Amino acid sequence: MIAHLSGELASTGDRWVVIEIGGVGYRVQVTQPTLQALRQTEGRVRVHTHMVVRDDDIQLYGFLHQSELELFRMLIGVPGIGPQIAMTILSQIALEEFAMAIVGEDEKALTRIPGIGQKSAKRLILELKEKMKKHAKTTPGGRGAAEADDAVSALITLGFSPREAQEAVGAVLPGLSNPTVQTLIRSSLARLRER
Repeated sequence: MIAHLSGELASTGDRWVVIEIGGVGYRVQVTQPTLQALRQTEGRVRVHTHMVVRDDDIQLYGFLHQSELELFRMLIGVPGIGPQIAMTILSQIALEEFAMAIVGEDEKALTRIPGIGQKSAKRLILELKEKMKKHAKTTPGGRGAAEADDAVSALITLGFSPREAQEAVGAVLPGLSNPTVQTLIRSSLARLRER
């Protein structure tokens, strides 16, 4: 099992990177946020990895953070959720938002992710609810959840990706004493423009 890779970024593609280590290039499947972060990194890069071995294929999946790798492993442990769907989930929704959706049994938030239907959403909630409770405890406790959902929807309508919108709203929510949809959108837009 390859636990992590550390080397030079040789090339990138749509959902993959090649990391060169000692003259050998390792092709690693990555999420969109990881891909964007690696493209902006100069010098050596490091990714935590999970290797999937099938009869006719070996794939490496890479993540910048250990928490993403842990969630990936939880996801592929759910019947009917394979590595590709797990990568799509991690590309589309922040860990904190995913934890809150699972614990809050918010099927609507889960079915917004491409490839996740009503059946898969129910299965994810059933299988992961207890495991995700520990992650949800580190989030703002559902405070302003309805307003946050509306603000995320508004940002998506404005052209931001679901992940960008959720991360921006999640970042500004704890700093607002009385969050409204308007203040969340305004603060999130200001944060997104700073990047």
